Amino acid sequence: MIEVQNNRSSCPISTALEILGDQWSLVIIRDLFLERTAFSEFRKSPEKIATNILTDRLNKLLNYDLIGYILNPKNKKIKIYYLKDSGIDLYPLLYELSIWSKNHLDMKFHPLSEDWYKEAFLKTPLELINEKSVKYRSFREVIFTKITA
Repeated sequence: MIEVQNNRSSCPISTALEILGDQWSLVIIRDLFLERTAFSEFRKSPEKIATNILTDRLNKLLNYDLIGYILNPKNKKIKIYYLKDSGIDLYPLLYELSIWSKNHLDMKFHPLSEDWYKEAFLKTPLELINEKSVKYRSFREVIFTKITA
């Protein structure tokens, strides 16, 4: 359970937005689902997050126990970030935001998004959400296995 202190409201939506409602937190979580794991990989995202903001948001997500990291055994200066179960449980939110965007925003989407939409419309929301969650947990296990081997 995430310990919440000094929240301005007892409303669960308001409190969740205090944790995730900034411009970058869900983008970082999206990138983790895309199997990006290093600071340098987050910096290469199309949104071009500034290094100071990225550092701040990673620390925030770490403090709320949504993500974790392990040190790269070959270079202890490199952190390998991963989603904890509480972060993986945010996938339905990412799914719904993405579908809402596809249905309501008149814009050109990134090719990765277009591929995802094609895949998403072939499955039920529950099938896709379960599949992506299981896939990420498997990816996370591969990370741990490689690091501890």
